[in-house]
Amino acid sequence: PAGPSVTELITKAVSASKERKGLSLAALKKALAAGGYDVEKNNSRIKLGLKSLVSKGTLVQTKGTGASGSFRLSKKPGEVKEKAPKKRAAAAKPKKPAAKKPASAAKKPKKAVTAKKSLKKVKKP
Repeated sequence: PAGPSVTELITKAVSASKERKGLSLAALKKALAAGGYDVEKNNSRIKLGLKSLVSKGTLVQTKGTGASGSFRLSKKPGEVKEKAPKKRAAAAKPKKPAAKKPASAAKKPKKAVTAKKSLKKVKKP
């Protein structure tokens, strides 16, 4: 298979689009098919290529998750890579202690609520 790699074709197609919010997966496949690329046969390669370009920081995913959604070229590849892990790490740390407190507090009212429900059911008939 001589010719440019899938990731190169994807970056060219995304850079050629003038969409403000990025090029969608469907539009990307149409652009690749118009360029003579067999989209049906290499569907998984396109998805893997998109994911790798997003993880490297070459592309930014404006909508969706994984390989679906919209993609556009990032302005600074290194900057995008640094921001994402910091947000995840900062968000993950507070969630753990906060999750433990409501879980123990939530268990106590649930018992009372179930008892109340059963009392209501008994009163109705």
